[in-house]
Amino acid sequence: MRYSLIALSLAAALAGCQPAAEKVQTPVQAETAANTAVTPEVTESESARLNQWFETKYEEQLQMSPLQLTSQGRKEKYDQIDDVTAEAEDKELAWLATTVDQLKAQFDYSKLDAETKTSYDLWIYQYQRSVEAAKFRDHNYWFNQMRGMHSMLPQMLMNFHKVDDLSDMQAYIKRIGGAAKAIADLQQRAQKSAEMGVRPPRFAYEGVIVQLNNLLSGQPFTQDGKDAPLWSDANSKIDALVKADKLTDEQATQLRNDAKTALTSQFQPAYAALRNYLQSELGTMTEQSQGASALPDGVEFYNFKLRQSTTTALTAEEIHQIGLDEVARLTQEMIAIKDKVGFKGDLKAFFQFIKTDPQFVYPDTDEGRQAYIDDSEAYLAGINAKLPQFFGILPKSKLVVKRVEAFREQPGAAQHYSSGTADGSRPGVYYAHLSDMKAMPKNEMEAIAYHEGSPGHHMQISIAQELTTVPKFRTQARFTAYSEGWGLYSELLAKEMGGYQSPYNDFGRLITEMWRAVRLVVDTGMHAKGWTEQQAVDYFVEKTPVAKAAVVSEVRRYLVMPGQATSYKIGMLKILELRAKAKAQLGDKFDIRAFHDTLLNGGALPLEVLEKRVQNWVDSVKAAA
Repeated sequence: MRYSLIALSLAAALAGCQPAAEKVQTPVQAETAANTAVTPEVTESESARLNQWFETKYEEQLQMSPLQLTSQGRKEKYDQIDDVTAEAEDKELAWLATTVDQLKAQFDYSKLDAETKTSYDLWIYQYQRSVEAAKFRDHNYWFNQMRGMHSMLPQMLMNFHKVDDLSDMQAYIKRIGGAAKAIADLQQRAQKSAEMGVRPPRFAYEGVIVQLNNLLSGQPFTQDGKDAPLWSDANSKIDALVKADKLTDEQATQLRNDAKTALTSQFQPAYAALRNYLQSELGTMTEQSQGASALPDGVEFYNFKLRQSTTTALTAEEIHQIGLDEVARLTQEMIAIKDKVGFKGDLKAFFQFIKTDPQFVYPDTDEGRQAYIDDSEAYLAGINAKLPQFFGILPKSKLVVKRVEAFREQPGAAQHYSSGTADGSRPGVYYAHLSDMKAMPKNEMEAIAYHEGSPGHHMQISIAQELTTVPKFRTQARFTAYSEGWGLYSELLAKEMGGYQSPYNDFGRLITEMWRAVRLVVDTGMHAKGWTEQQAVDYFVEKTPVAKAAVVSEVRRYLVMPGQATSYKIGMLKILELRAKAKAQLGDKFDIRAFHDTLLNGGALPLEVLEKRVQNWVDSVKAAA
């Protein structure tokens, strides 16, 4: 899970980006181009100067987001929460505009080396992305069942706010109050959006209300015998300090009292007020869910979301057709495996077999849930042993597999990855929703482990964070088509690496790829073609054996995150295209390890920039030969 530096209001918008900026020669460039020879020494000097500028500016930007500092393992502003108001967004956007002016005026693009030119382009690229996203600021679904500050803030405190001493715990308690203010501010923004006619589907608020009830259930809010999540976490952190002899009994007692006061006098009122507001909104909502195009300026908004998510100019109609074509291709591959295992019946019957045969699910017990985690770890251990054969660069950060916290767990919801820190002090986490084991089939878990773990998100994001050859802002960049395209490509790559020894697990890999192909059809169907939620569910059920609970969760995810689901398959297809082109051009000079390192050692990139990077690598191999 990643969050933008602009305090979450553009969280969804900053997951992708717009087309790159047109190059305009600045006065500095024009003058120096006429008078200065660009020698290697000049290039090195100008590139070094600009890279230092990037470090300075990124640090200025980072200081605007206490939560991003914490997510990177730093403790500055440890007692603060981001300012989530529109005024704060405007302030940062103005700051970004100033940096772009400085960049163009103070540095000569023609003197930069290739890597630094990419950094120059990306800095402007991300600014332009933010400008366009700001146009649709009020289209944000501030609170929904998939993500939002209401769940992110408790998760950050529980999993990211490390407590090593008294001051860290005092900062934790102060942040409880900061969280309350952020929620109140975002509630006002949700009310403004609603007044404009922008509300998420009814189920989104119903899901958030469940999460709020979970956060407010138990002591110190209610006396029902259990501890509420944050109260339990606060006590655990205080207990750990006591055990480590870092607190006196008196200090521990004071911290507990302060935490209890912050929770009951600040956190509870803000979250209860939000719950009351959302419950009042339910009365204005219909059961029928609508796609993004039904919103004010909805067609323009959805087109923006597609550009943002895919980093391409593909239209909704083009993406829909790509989805239909991929669904047809994958259906034939599924039939081939069905025939290979000797199943007597059509693909529909095989789907039913996969969904209902007990061999494909774990027991819906604590033992079954632990078995899911244990087996996921075993698959990852097996593939990790083979990574050096396919990659020259390997991540230093560790990976752990965990169940999603109870307060935000949803039956059938998709597994996801949360990155660790570059220094390894916090590992990356592969999270699984395990409240309904019937929705977590065994034959799909291997592919998902590779997608979320290695060689997927954990490897890609960890390598990016650990890079020292590019400015730090690039190590934190997130372009969804790149990252999710890599994750889906990794599922297929793992087969080449020796994964999926069971044909049923290989069928599971096809299911997860079909899942992403169906997304292209369903997302564009609901948001551009007027499909209903039920039409989307029916299409999904027809084309995959995915459990009904997971299908409903998926479709509802697409409804509250327009366009995001299209990034996976579009990104994967681009990576496969680039690999095929490189192999065709290089022949026996093609090195899979070098190809993968080229993809990963520049951090996340828009697809058109990635294509240029790969071609530069191909040209360098040719030149060396």
